[in-house]
Amino acid sequence: MRYCTRCLYPENHPLHLTFDNAGVCSGCRVHEEKYTLDWAARLDDLKKLADAYRSRKRSVHDCVIPVSGARDSWFIVHTVKHVLGLHPLLVTYNKHYNTRRGIRNLALLRTRLGCDILSQTVAPQTVKKITLETLRLRGSLYWHCLAGTTSFPVQVAARFRIPLVIWGAHQGLDQVGMFSHTDEVEMTRKYRKEHDLMGLEAEELAQQSAGRLTQEEVAPFAYPSDREIAASGVRGIYLGNYLPWDSKAQHEAMLDLYGYETAAQQRTFDSYNDVDCFHYSGLHDHIKFLKWGYGKATDHACREIRLKRLSREAGIRLALDHAARPPQDLPLFLDWLGMERAEFDALIDAQRDPRAWAQRNGRWELQDSVAHHADAPGVDDVRLASGGPCDFRITPNRQPDIPDDRYILVGRGWVDNETR
Repeated sequence: MRYCTRCLYPENHPLHLTFDNAGVCSGCRVHEEKYTLDWAARLDDLKKLADAYRSRKRSVHDCVIPVSGARDSWFIVHTVKHVLGLHPLLVTYNKHYNTRRGIRNLALLRTRLGCDILSQTVAPQTVKKITLETLRLRGSLYWHCLAGTTSFPVQVAARFRIPLVIWGAHQGLDQVGMFSHTDEVEMTRKYRKEHDLMGLEAEELAQQSAGRLTQEEVAPFAYPSDREIAASGVRGIYLGNYLPWDSKAQHEAMLDLYGYETAAQQRTFDSYNDVDCFHYSGLHDHIKFLKWGYGKATDHACREIRLKRLSREAGIRLALDHAARPPQDLPLFLDWLGMERAEFDALIDAQRDPRAWAQRNGRWELQDSVAHHADAPGVDDVRLASGGPCDFRITPNRQPDIPDDRYILVGRGWVDNETR
């Protein structure tokens, strides 16, 4: 397996990347634009774009923002309201795997930033049926989350004729560098299918389910038709095309302003992202490792290496340490889905990439690892200076006496006296 000489990414990255003659991946090369582009000019371009969608009536929403109880929601909403001066409608898809902390963070977000919000909760029976199928077809328990969070906001925008949807960063640029910032790639049905949905649209899921799913059941996860998009004029822009995206720095600035909750994660050192979901940094990430041979800690280490806060060697240590950690949330998921461990293992094993894994004497063995490429030729030639620090804050739990060991399907949230 070939690995990037600057970051830790292998050649089998599911979003695809390329290597240059120095062995540096396309993601690292495009990331260099963050140090060369005129970001003041790009922010001006963003403000001009926003001005074109500004409503003259404050009762009318200028844009839709997809949000959750984690990720970059705080930074996106803050930027849209206080930098661009728009009046957003927040839209959230209920992932069903919610933690109490995520419920509280989402309540705090809509309260402290004073935004209207719409949420969608698909019937649990339907979500379970869909999850069974996506485990069979793609080895994914998270497809419905990806499909829901990328379809419902666009459905809302089309339905209410709100022509602008504002997203954060996109993986095709920020992880693998298949686009430049200056391409200003936008969210489309095609982009969503290729970079978010593992090549599986909702309609195709129903067709491939051998009659176990109907088109009506997958309708909440379907992207609006071309006719609906054209009629409403909806476009989806990524802030990451116009701002030098730095998730860690952005979170820390927002934590200082708004005081939401972070938490240690099972299989990565980043305590800021995905604290709303039991499985994203646990079982979901473990599945990623079993399929591709690397996990979320590798993604986060690559990001921090490129942002010059982490050396490649330190990144390798972190990635290997977290990849070896077994997920603690598997029993919770199997109980929810009503599945036996043996069936689950068989479904995931069927999705293992043969470039990463081989079966010998009835056991799966990892074929290669970035550990074997720590001293690869050319590493020192393309090394970035790493100044640090690379510490992540863990904030106090606002409800430490209440166990957070079961999904919260719908919660009222929690807001302290300072924010009422």
